[in-house]
Amino acid sequence: MTPSMFLISSSWAGSPTFKLIPVSQDCPYNEVIFDPASQALAIVSKEKKTTLHMLPKLTDTGDVMRIKVQKRENGKDYAETRVNMETFYEYFIEEKAEILHFISSFAANADNFDYVSIVESAFAAPVNAKPDISTGPSLIFEP
Repeated sequence: MTPSMFLISSSWAGSPTFKLIPVSQDCPYNEVIFDPASQALAIVSKEKKTTLHMLPKLTDTGDVMRIKVQKRENGKDYAETRVNMETFYEYFIEEKAEILHFISSFAANADNFDYVSIVESAFAAPVNAKPDISTGPSLIFEP
């Protein structure tokens, strides 16, 4: 396998980390980022899928449609609608050895970028939260 990504420095929630970005058209991924807090490597594929997502319902002027009665059972005070959306497949690697192997396989500059110390440091710290992959990618909305 020819490496098709490049390691770059980044940050995640204020912590230093790294990303992998594609450097060739044949790379199967859009982006890869290591989340030190959850000790997981998040991989965003180029392949897409259609999934249903709940999104805020909007008025004719584009504002969020607030409900006039008490909050709904899910705690939200706005109406929602179910929408089919095209999203990229996401994968999460949580085992340290598998993370290191993935990076060494796909990163063209793995030999001269110190990603190992970031991974080792993250696995030496307690885990904050593993990513919840049961519902797929989440959309951020703050009313």
